[in-house]
Order: sequence, then structure tokens, then C-alpha cells
Amino acid sequence: MKKVNITYLLPEMKGASGGAKVIYNHSLILNSINKNVNSKIVHLKKNFLYKLEQSLSKRIKLFEKKYSGWDGKKMKISKKFRPKKNWHDDKILVGDNLNFDGKKDFVIIPEIWAHFATDLKFAEKGINYAIFVQGFYHMYSTNNFVSLKKSYEDARLIITTSKYSISYLRTMFPKIRKKIFKVNLSIDNKKFKIKKKTNLITYMPRKLPEHSNLLLFFLKNLLPKNWKILPLINVSEKELIHTLSISKIFLSFSNFEGMGIPPIEAALSGNKVIGYVGGGGSEYWRKPIFIKVESGEIEDFAKKIIHNIKTYKNSWIKKTKKKRLQLSNYYSKKSEKESLILLSNKIFKFFD
Repeated sequence: MKKVNITYLLPEMKGASGGAKVIYNHSLILNSINKNVNSKIVHLKKNFLYKLEQSLSKRIKLFEKKYSGWDGKKMKISKKFRPKKNWHDDKILVGDNLNFDGKKDFVIIPEIWAHFATDLKFAEKGINYAIFVQGFYHMYSTNNFVSLKKSYEDARLIITTSKYSISYLRTMFPKIRKKIFKVNLSIDNKKFKIKKKTNLITYMPRKLPEHSNLLLFFLKNLLPKNWKILPLINVSEKELIHTLSISKIFLSFSNFEGMGIPPIEAALSGNKVIGYVGGGGSEYWRKPIFIKVESGEIEDFAKKIIHNIKTYKNSWIKKTKKKRLQLSNYYSKKSEKESLILLSNKIFKFFD
């Protein structure tokens, strides 16, 4: 079996997003499961002239661009950039080359840059590639739909992480149905503990602050005095894990998510999760742990919180143990690894 280089493209980043962390993790796993796989991350950034062009386009009509979205031909390797150590426990391999060889390189492009495949003429050059769609809502990478469609239809694989995104992809691009491959995500359930619960409600206001502010305003005259609502913002991972372990209810403000991870982490920490499904969350949003609220229905949101406060029993933790175990197994490292083994096997077949 010949060796294959599997290269993920990512932007240079100040802080790793959830999607980037998934890619880092998958790259590390691919390197661990097969000695014939060499997986790296190549970080890209805009070249100097492209930055200048974009700056001038804001002031001078002559430089206005025809299409939205970054131009793949005007990117360069970010050779000095390295992911921070706290982004992952293991060392992430970083590449410094965009000169791909069709005989040994397989490139995985995030959906935010899907049109880069056409910009860089991957199909014409015989370069095997996949597009990694972690969320349908990030697929609008350019308004040049001809370029975008070509990138998806020329791809060897379309990788995604949720049944929700699969449905969108199959409907939007019927010709790629057989190319879609689902990989699993994992959540380290060993990190998330259940400690002595307090009358605490937690939430993350980053996604929909207007909604969370309206909800808190609505609850001001309704929330029992012995209950507290705490926003989880700018906290360390250690503090996040501890706070979730002692809170009873987590409020979900998921919005346009390919696969919302915080609600799962809260559930594994013994929280009732009340709020918005956010798209991909429909894959795991089941009672009695997850309680659905339609986006924008602030009154219903508040009523469900108050009802669950009034009816909360400490025995709920024990009664839902089996459901949490099922959730943990579904998003386990084992299931993630197994899906990536299948992915690598598919990739090897393109080089037979």
C-alpha cells in the first residue's frame, strides 16, 4: 500500500474555533491509525497584494470585486503560524506546501473555502480532494454559484458530521449523493463530571445575545430568589467544566449549528438542557434531557424554565443516567476513530 498525504486547509487563527479543533483532532487520529497516512494542517492567509486590494476596494470603486468570498489564488502559506499547545494535547503536524501531487496527495477543504478547489484548478490538475461540511450554514463561501457548484461536483468526497447536513447536501446537489460520507465527532466524557448540584442555570451568550438578554429580562420577576443564572463567557476550560458540573439547567441558544457541542457537554454534566436545537442538534435532542424551544419564542422559553425549576427533583440525575451513557457512546472517541478508519480506506481507493 502506497503512502498518502492527507492535508487539511485552514485559515491562520488567533483562537481555534470548534470546527478547527475537530479538524486538528481528525488529523491527529488519521496519523495514529495507519502508518501509510501522513496528515498535516496547512494554514493559509491573504498575501500582501490581496490585503491591499481589499483595503482599497472599500474606498475606490475601481478595486471593487465582482464576487464575494476569498480568492483562493491570492492566498499564501502561513509558514510561521503554529497552533497553541492548549488547542490540543498532542502535537499537530503543520505543512508548508501547496504544490500537491495527484499521485500521493489528498486535500480536504473546509466548506468556508469550498470554491478554492475551482480557484486552484484541483480537478484540472488531477488533485484528489474532499470538502468538509461541518455546517450547511457555512457553505455560502462565495456568490459565484457556478464556481461553488463545480467545486462540490468535482470533489471525490463530501465529508460531513451530521444527518442534518447530509439532508441539505443531498437536496441541494443531487449529483453528489453518493459522494457524501459522515464522520463522527467525539466529546471527552471523562472531562465532564456531575457534582453536587446547586440552584444554578448556565448559558453561553455568544451566539444570540439579543435572545438571551430578552429571556433574562422576561425572567426577572419570575425566577425564584434562591436560583441564579450565570453566563459562561471568557472562562477557562477548567472553570467551564466545574460550573457545568454543579449547575442544574443549561440554556441553549444554538443558532445555525452543523453540530452544537456545548449542549452535549452540558447534558453529560448532568444538566437539563432547555432551548434552541440549532439545526444539527436534532440528531441528539431527545427528552427528558433535552427540552426544545422554537427560536425566538421567549415566553415559551421562560415558561419551560420555570416549570422545570418547580418540578426539579434530585433523583432526575439517576433516572437519566442511561440516556447520558447512550449520548456518551454515540459521541465517543471509539466511534470517531472507527469512522476515520473508514474514511482513510475510502481515500486509499482513489490511489489504487
